[in-house]
Amino acid sequence: MKDEAGAPVEHYVNPEPFDPARAETLTAEQEAYYQASQWKIMWWKFRRHKVAVWSGVILMLFYLCVPFAELIAPYTANERSNDHLYAPPQQVRLFHEGSFVGPFVYGMTSSIDLETVKWVFEEDRTDVQPLRFFCKGPDYRFWGLVEGSFHLVCPAKGGTLFLLGTDRLGRDVFSGLVYGARLSLTVGLIGVTISIVLGLFFGGLAGFFGGVIDSLIQRLIEILRSLPELPLWMALSAALPVTWSPVWIYLGITVILGLLDWPGLARAVRSKLLALREEEYAKAATLMGARPSRVIRKHLLPGFTSHIIASATLSIPAMILGETALSYLNLGLRRPAVSWGVLLNEAQDISVVVVYPWLMAPVIPIIIVVLAFNFLGDGLRDAADPYK
Repeated sequence: MKDEAGAPVEHYVNPEPFDPARAETLTAEQEAYYQASQWKIMWWKFRRHKVAVWSGVILMLFYLCVPFAELIAPYTANERSNDHLYAPPQQVRLFHEGSFVGPFVYGMTSSIDLETVKWVFEEDRTDVQPLRFFCKGPDYRFWGLVEGSFHLVCPAKGGTLFLLGTDRLGRDVFSGLVYGARLSLTVGLIGVTISIVLGLFFGGLAGFFGGVIDSLIQRLIEILRSLPELPLWMALSAALPVTWSPVWIYLGITVILGLLDWPGLARAVRSKLLALREEEYAKAATLMGARPSRVIRKHLLPGFTSHIIASATLSIPAMILGETALSYLNLGLRRPAVSWGVLLNEAQDISVVVVYPWLMAPVIPIIIVVLAFNFLGDGLRDAADPYK
């Protein structure tokens, strides 16, 4: 066979006709993968990141303690014991003189060292104080609303239970850590929520409309990012009235952290929208009469929701550290409010830390939570990456 110019034309001839019986069949796992939604694929990829999974479990345990702090802590956050100033941690034991007793602590005897002028505590091996579980202990107001006295664990009648020792006023450090988790862990969640809302709003405007609006928002972002972060936090926190209640101080610090953290997310949203707004489905929605707010909300933002989740997860530890730093410098929360930064404020004097090292106990949960959030954020970011 020849073409119009007279040159021979070669035809490809399939040597074997198509046989449906020989067509490749998909396994059940392959079919499930090809039919899975974006979120399900993300979950499968995230499960392979073992460190991120365990980090998520650790964070879940921490956040489960937040609503039940009054029940978990053996004492209230500001309850004092005048006979146990700077008392060392008490060790929970199971056996006394070779006999099984169950969970208990030994009592403590105290005396004053006249040379060093400090309290000296020693275990009294004759005073066995069994722990009580699911018991009535010090009265409290659950979330400041309901009177209660139920605790998961209590000291023996007339005994003590200082798992992490006490501070200079005889307040239990472990109870302070449990109560402090409520503020230190939630400040990151509330601050990130404010940051996400502002970042999506300004980033969406800049990326979708461009032009003058984009230029103005970019200049605002550059101004905010050029300011030193920690001194700015300190200045704004110091500007909060000292007459405010601890609740209002907490809300004020949360808003400050959220207002100063949105520029990074706004730039990420802007760059993504600049690319997505040129896609055919976005142009089709605009031509069909959809308003810009609907195009952004319904068509563009869902395309990188996973990226937003990963970015938010990585922003939470920065806010936790910000609140801790401000409270440590006595510019954030103050007693009677309790956070991990407020507890660390007791350990500002290095000489006190050397003598009473248990006052540095709040550093341990801070390190664990920050590392867990970073590992979780890395796992979510890898799971949301379509090229991995």
